[in-house]
Amino acid sequence: MNSIKILWVDDEIDLLKPHILFLEKKNCAVTTCVSGAEALEIVEEHNFDIIFLDENMPGLTGLETLSELKEKKAHIPVVMITKSEEESIMEEAIGSKIADYLIKPVNPNQILLSIKKNLDYSRLISEKTTSNYQQEFRKISMDLAIVNSWDEWTELYRKLIYWELELESIEDYGMQEILASQKTEANNEFCKFIDRNYAGWFDGNNEAPMLSHNLFKKWIAPELSEQPTLLVVVDNLRYDQWKAFEPTIATYYKKIKEEPFCSILPTATQYARNAIFSGLMPSDMEKKHPDLWLNDTDEGGKNMFENDFLKAQIKRLGLNIKHDYFKITNLNAGKKLASNFKKCASNDLTVVVYNFVDMLSHSKTDMQVIKELASDDKAYRSLTQSWFKNSPLLDIITQAQGLGMKLIITTDHGTINVTAPSKVIGDKKTSLNLRYKTGKSLTYEDKDVLVAKDPKTIYLPSINMSSSFIFAKGDLFFAYPNNYNHYVSYFKNTYQHGGVSLEEMVIPFVVMEPK
Repeated sequence: MNSIKILWVDDEIDLLKPHILFLEKKNCAVTTCVSGAEALEIVEEHNFDIIFLDENMPGLTGLETLSELKEKKAHIPVVMITKSEEESIMEEAIGSKIADYLIKPVNPNQILLSIKKNLDYSRLISEKTTSNYQQEFRKISMDLAIVNSWDEWTELYRKLIYWELELESIEDYGMQEILASQKTEANNEFCKFIDRNYAGWFDGNNEAPMLSHNLFKKWIAPELSEQPTLLVVVDNLRYDQWKAFEPTIATYYKKIKEEPFCSILPTATQYARNAIFSGLMPSDMEKKHPDLWLNDTDEGGKNMFENDFLKAQIKRLGLNIKHDYFKITNLNAGKKLASNFKKCASNDLTVVVYNFVDMLSHSKTDMQVIKELASDDKAYRSLTQSWFKNSPLLDIITQAQGLGMKLIITTDHGTINVTAPSKVIGDKKTSLNLRYKTGKSLTYEDKDVLVAKDPKTIYLPSINMSSSFIFAKGDLFFAYPNNYNHYVSYFKNTYQHGGVSLEEMVIPFVVMEPK
């Protein structure tokens, strides 16, 4: 194994001879010098893995030397060593991106630990993470055979997401493939669970999870108090995407509650989001608000009346609150709201529906560049995170923090990367969504779908007397036999929603208080 090349800069280097001998026994090659000027000359001519730098030296100080070292060899980790415990020196060193900070007297094991932290960090983390997942893999596999409640499923799904993010950070592709196969198995079992239990959740079953139509009444309304509240509904937000940009929000807000809830079927915006704002299931929306509800075959936008639904629900619940509702579908609309957001400070509730993630998933279908940028779940998360960090939505959230507003973040449903087609045949009035179909005389592969032959049993409207609903399982998508190969090629490996999967149905509800 190659030795670790160390440059140690200290005007009293002779006193450190025992430390250097210790390191040389640990396969380190140590070069020494006594001044900052000498150190700068040496790094011009030689490469080092790490530099130990005394802060208090005659001539160029440690901090001055550090600044010039970063200009010459920014990639080399520099460990600052000092006698001083002055906070200002620590802050300046940390601000200059030092790798570590040690206070004299240091012992050899401290030096060795610092080397391992900086040079062996990735390898040690990788080995530990892989080992831990291998142990957890066996437990998850056993759990998959016995999990049989919503709470158990959400716990298992969050474990899978945790390990997906952990393994992603160490780029162990072998382990990632094993995890992907475990997620596929989990989705297969989850579809069976939904098939057995979903209809029963509407019969007053105490084991029913929180569903979209109860979310506002049971979880959001109780959070409304004298403190103004910002409710952000990010369309199409998967649980893993939430975890990806949670650290950014944590700079401004502390989390006081995070609970997964269940999107209703179909996991599509016109059903799930309207259910949140109306507090009603789709068949009840059709009955009570025929002027606001549109079926799949009706002309016009299906989510045009969310604020009207919300007003009706607020009135029905007897809530005496002042609220505003904003739907953001493009950058300019987001910027406009951000520039005027202070006007919302007097509201009890400000609702912002943000459609970026939905637009991203649809763009991935239509635009080759997005297909390449979001080629898999890891890239999809990264793209979402990058958008969020530079979006007007983050500006709005930081303003809300400054105004002392409570923050609630949630979504209407998730989305899944579809990889395999399933043939379906219907008439001209069959709905167009790739993950669910509604219509009469549908022909399909039984093994690929969950079927609601009588939509009323799961509170869905019937377009006509013989209408049924089918929902795609796992990562399947529906394809018509006509022009089949082109259709499959166009939609394969795109993000879709409407069907049954952990990614679409297990979604986040988060309550946060300003820091």
